[in-house]
Amino acid sequence: MAQEFIRNFSIIAHIDHGKSTLADRLIQECGAVSEREMGTQMMDTMDIEKERGITIKAQSVRLTYVKDGQPYILNLIDTPGHVDFSYEVSRSLASSDGALLIVDASQGVEAQTIANVYIALDNDLTLIPVLNKIDLPAADPDRVKDEIEHTIGLDCSDAINVSAKSGIGVIDLLDKIVDTIPAPKGDTNAPTKAIIYDSWFDNYLGALALVRVYDGEIRKGQEIYVMGTKKKHEVLNLMYPHPLALEKTKVIKTGEVGIVVLGLKNIGDVQVGDTITDNKNRTAEPIDGFEEVKSFVFAGIYPIETDKFEDLRDALDKLKLNDASISYEPETSVALGFGFRVGFLGLLHMEVVKERLEREFNLDLIATAPTVTYRVEKTDGTILEIQNPSQLPPVNEMENIQEPYVRATILTPTEFLGNIITLLNNKRGVQEKMDYLSPERVLLEYALPMNEIVMDFYDKLKSVSKGYASFDYDQIGYREGDLVKLDVLVAGEVVDALSIIVPKQNATSRGREFVKAMKEIVPRQLFEVAIQASIGNKVIARETVKSMGKNVTAKCYGGDITRKRKLLEKQKAGKKRMKSIGKVQLPQEAFLTVLKLD
Repeated sequence: MAQEFIRNFSIIAHIDHGKSTLADRLIQECGAVSEREMGTQMMDTMDIEKERGITIKAQSVRLTYVKDGQPYILNLIDTPGHVDFSYEVSRSLASSDGALLIVDASQGVEAQTIANVYIALDNDLTLIPVLNKIDLPAADPDRVKDEIEHTIGLDCSDAINVSAKSGIGVIDLLDKIVDTIPAPKGDTNAPTKAIIYDSWFDNYLGALALVRVYDGEIRKGQEIYVMGTKKKHEVLNLMYPHPLALEKTKVIKTGEVGIVVLGLKNIGDVQVGDTITDNKNRTAEPIDGFEEVKSFVFAGIYPIETDKFEDLRDALDKLKLNDASISYEPETSVALGFGFRVGFLGLLHMEVVKERLEREFNLDLIATAPTVTYRVEKTDGTILEIQNPSQLPPVNEMENIQEPYVRATILTPTEFLGNIITLLNNKRGVQEKMDYLSPERVLLEYALPMNEIVMDFYDKLKSVSKGYASFDYDQIGYREGDLVKLDVLVAGEVVDALSIIVPKQNATSRGREFVKAMKEIVPRQLFEVAIQASIGNKVIARETVKSMGKNVTAKCYGGDITRKRKLLEKQKAGKKRMKSIGKVQLPQEAFLTVLKLD
């Protein structure tokens, strides 16, 4: 296929605006899948995606569409809509020439719609606005077009109206893609130059790389050079992505997208964002534009069975190949044993990664409370980056603690504005902008501490707005905060896995909640167990788990009262001795239950 008849494009939208359904209709109209084989969410390959109804992983497919007797190759990438998977979106857009901006004709512009548009504009992509769900009774395409023009500044005079469910307008959209999105640029005679924009591990074929070829071509049997790892490999096989079965080919040419099989068992040899070139005739410069992802949220992940540590390491290695946005390093906990400190892009990302590790690699895992990266300025002027509360230096060595802030963008109907502002104020938010997009909708921008949104902020926002508010955020740097480390002590010993960093004004209430919950969970011993919350050496809350009773006087049948007293005194002394040397084993449920308190 000649280069001018190739179109590379992505689908971007806010969560639940119909991206995956529209991708299904495009696949169907292009005849890539027969009616009998056609299902729902064809591009969502994981069970967890279908169960939750969200796209987690960007997926590519190669389609053929005939317009006016001329066949065109359409390389389509369906991207996730949730803010936690924005790295998937940025990678997909970096390897596209255009994008379909899908907006629900009843809901209008949402927070992630704006965020995705900015990523697309940064990559100089041609945008086609598409209004989806126009057959809904609540659809108002004219209002939504005005909203897009006002909020984003994108001309919507020729926006396409579609219904992905019923197929209305899909042919018009395909024609628009062919006419509007530019053909890929690139020199077919130049040295091979291709970027790896996705990868995954196959048990039979090894590590696979999904590439976009910018110059030259990749041929089966060719010896290629990976510029980042500085290693040579032979191309064993080449394939085009397809919803059902991968389609083999002997060459991937300039502007095309395809899968390269190198037979690699060492997954570190295929890095997302790396450049592939010909080993004998190398290109001068690698392709740039791929930023190293920065984790926002950190949590400890430990195997419940301690001998599964190596299995967890292998699972994380393989998962990182498929999800380049996670980072991890080994760590140990007195309470939980050996595990990993894993970095995520958000709380949903953390849930999904933990669930994927458990399902795909058959592991039983426990996760500690999510935290963010803090900066600690010491009295000697040095700066430390802290991901775990246990890494904090002593109080007398700290000048200040700085916490990461984000700029939160919230779009909400005006009727919920009061509730949302109250929530934001409770989360220590600082208002930066309030813009009425229409009499019914408001755009809010707030500076918020990252620590306040990693746990339950999104859930609370949905509750106070009855599900109508949308939310997106991006990091804006560090600010000094009045923060302290809150420790939980059981029988006088600090439980490191339960330590958290909290604002000083919330520390006492959080400490009380912690010890109250722990009292219900810690099993009763033969001696009293003190559960305390402390800041440094100062105990701010305490609960006591009563000892188990044992009737030591049961064997006394009559006789003097002194016999009973003697036995009770002996029991009392035994309990005192037990308390001084006794150790309390916390059940796994203790960690799980207390973590949910946040």
